[in-house]
Amino acid sequence: MSGASSEDGRAIRREAERVVNEVAQGFRTLDDGTTWFAAFSPAGRQVVLQEVVGYAMQAHITTADGHAGVARSGVKPTANPSVMICMDSPRYRFAALPADEHIEAFRVLVSVFSVADTRRRQTYCKGSCGHSWHNLFPPVERP
Repeated sequence: MSGASSEDGRAIRREAERVVNEVAQGFRTLDDGTTWFAAFSPAGRQVVLQEVVGYAMQAHITTADGHAGVARSGVKPTANPSVMICMDSPRYRFAALPADEHIEAFRVLVSVFSVADTRRRQTYCKGSCGHSWHNLFPPVERP
């Protein structure tokens, strides 16, 4: 995706919003999301990682969310993305990681976001949520 237009970036971000929230809400597995993510070029993966970082920041992840998400992610707690997200003040420069760490970064970020977003859906948004991304429906199966 090197040299991609801003329109391509917007399309990737819209798709990332859908896929990541489907994973966070259990409509898609983390492995399915990872397969989707892995199909992008390194530049495309950087766009997605930046987008998911924004979601994690908006969900106000906690250190506990970081540890719980890393445990769910299947990534070693000593891997760079795991260490970055579990710091007392999380580091969010995942898109700057080497391309060979993008998959681990995606798995960690989405898992941590899922923990934090679930907590927020059950507390702040319970019963009166107007966020479109919190009101997803299961994807329609196509024959």
